[in-house]
Amino acid sequence: MTPARRLGPGKLVIATHNAGKLREIRALLAPFGLECLSAGDLGLPEPAETGTTFVENALIKAHAAASAAQLPALADDSGLSVAALGGAPGVYTADWAEADVFEGGPGRDWYMAMGKVEGKLAGLGPDAPRDAWFSCVLALAWPDGTQVTYEGRVDGTLTWPPRGALGFGYDPVFVLQGDTQTFAEIDPAEKHAKSHRACAFARLVADQFAG
Repeated sequence: MTPARRLGPGKLVIATHNAGKLREIRALLAPFGLECLSAGDLGLPEPAETGTTFVENALIKAHAAASAAQLPALADDSGLSVAALGGAPGVYTADWAEADVFEGGPGRDWYMAMGKVEGKLAGLGPDAPRDAWFSCVLALAWPDGTQVTYEGRVDGTLTWPPRGALGFGYDPVFVLQGDTQTFAEIDPAEKHAKSHRACAFARLVADQFAG
């Protein structure tokens, strides 16, 4: 099925201020000749993520960037869900990392966030299941309001203590199903090939660039 609209050559705004996420997205888009600018590069404000799902928040960010820059924009909303915690932190993944950690100002402390997850699991007892999954929704939006979304998910388990320095966010505690290393221990190119973001990108590429 032909998509309602396709990305052409030119500029694309990546609607994120997260440096790690930006690196991954730029690497995944590198083969397609797009000039990727981040929302941070353009000085765009971060919109309030008032949605209750990954889809809603991805669309909020994509439309805000597309409207402000008058360029097509790609946004990612992703997070970690833990089965034993009823799917938390889920859409509130980044909120669990909020802390005053940078010179008295707000910031994100991911080690603290990983500790919150581990603490809640520990509170359930030593036999609590450690099954978890990463979800990713990619939203493309154009200044005229056209939009499309793509979803990806990978399942795995949580480990403690955190291991590895190659990833970001909750990567150091997540081991993909069938693997023994965390997402923060594997080479970034390997992660790009099999992460939740890679799954969503595979769907985007098949829709936007195939044929």
